Amino acid sequence: MPTLTTEQVQRAAERLDEAERTRRQMAPLTFDYPEMDLVDAHAVQDAWIRMKMARGARIRGRKVGLTSKAMQRAMNIGEPDYGTLLDDMFFGDGAEIEAAGFLDPRVEVEIAFVLGGPLAGENVTVEEVLAATEAVYPSLELIAARSYRVDPATGRTRTVIDTIADNAASAGVVLGARGFEPGEVDLPWSGGILYRNGEVEETGLAAGIMGHPANGVGWLARRFAAHGIALQEGDVILSGSFTQPVVARAGDEFLADFGPLGRIGCRFV
Repeated sequence: MPTLTTEQVQRAAERLDEAERTRRQMAPLTFDYPEMDLVDAHAVQDAWIRMKMARGARIRGRKVGLTSKAMQRAMNIGEPDYGTLLDDMFFGDGAEIEAAGFLDPRVEVEIAFVLGGPLAGENVTVEEVLAATEAVYPSLELIAARSYRVDPATGRTRTVIDTIADNAASAGVVLGARGFEPGEVDLPWSGGILYRNGEVEETGLAAGIMGHPANGVGWLARRFAAHGIALQEGDVILSGSFTQPVVARAGDEFLADFGPLGRIGCRFV
């Protein structure tokens, strides 16, 4: 059951929006609203997305995060979160990205699913995810926490409720130019090597995402179904990172080598 009023939800969304626009991180919402629950967190995320859409953004997809043990350990959170991808979050392969435009930017390696049909329901299976998938793509996700991961004043870490309200820290996506039919790829064995400035920072296999990255997509479909939302044809779905996030600073150049799926990269300026 929700615990926040409509006014509190709207104010929380406005605070996150202000933090993003001013590039000033804020205390996690649960510090002010310790009674917040997952329903409240989704309501705040939804209100914030609606604010952005009122300014002209449109939904291009969804994301699930914290699906791997590597990410859960990195964020000290033991369960997945989820968010919405907007069209102004997307960058092309090789893009130059302004580091100062993001709060505490970090880069993750992910497999992206592009849906060829809708996916909905509270019992979605891996087989249904793969059947609904038009193609999978190598991708990088840029995350940028609007609320402190660790509060500098208290040392307290934020919770999954804070990350969901914060749209799962989603801030950008670099999507590969070439997609592959899911049957072409042994997805659990799909790997990635993340280089920063020519040095290997992270490596991993997509099996780290709940045993199969399609499990991440299925989890996401089931979670959104609880809110009456279906994943739509054409949606780009990020299945979660199978490496820990790597800090991005001005001057850093990133390259992700996905082996048979190809290479993608970006540079922060």
